[in-house]
Amino acid sequence: MKKPSATTSPPSLSFFLLLLLPLLAQSSDDLIDKICRVTPFIDLCEASLRPLTPSPSDPKSLASAMASVVLGNMTDTLGYIQSLIRHSHDPAAERALAQCAELYRPVVKFNIPQAIEAMRRGEFGFATYVLGDAEKQTDTCQKWINSAGADDESSVALTARNKQVKNLCDVAISVIKCLMKGR
Repeated sequence: MKKPSATTSPPSLSFFLLLLLPLLAQSSDDLIDKICRVTPFIDLCEASLRPLTPSPSDPKSLASAMASVVLGNMTDTLGYIQSLIRHSHDPAAERALAQCAELYRPVVKFNIPQAIEAMRRGEFGFATYVLGDAEKQTDTCQKWINSAGADDESSVALTARNKQVKNLCDVAISVIKCLMKGR
């Protein structure tokens, strides 16, 4: 007769892990739900965080992931601005776009990456400050675009992009503040 073993056999362990996996994923979804509910743009928060793989599993990684979403969006917007500059035939619009690019460039290359690194070190106040500054830069860019008087398709698209970045910054700041409050 075979003696019962205190260790779990590999097939049993695999089966147990398969049963546990949905519970782990559910807890990550619950965390996203909980944190996104306290942000000003719940749908934007969820749409930004749910597709991430692997899914952020703790508040700190959620905050860092949200800042990375901001960085990606700002990087795309900077590329769009640079494309508009190359194709612009209006000197006033070109100046406004160049000013926007000058605002976005250091935020994309230095500020947001430093904020993400600061979050990894637990320096959430600095990250909040940087994201707030990035939000202000989008406002300033939008003012320059509006003052240039451009109302073509590209300026409407840039306005939408600036608004998206601004809203993402609001969400990221809310997530960090939630983390700082220990929610």
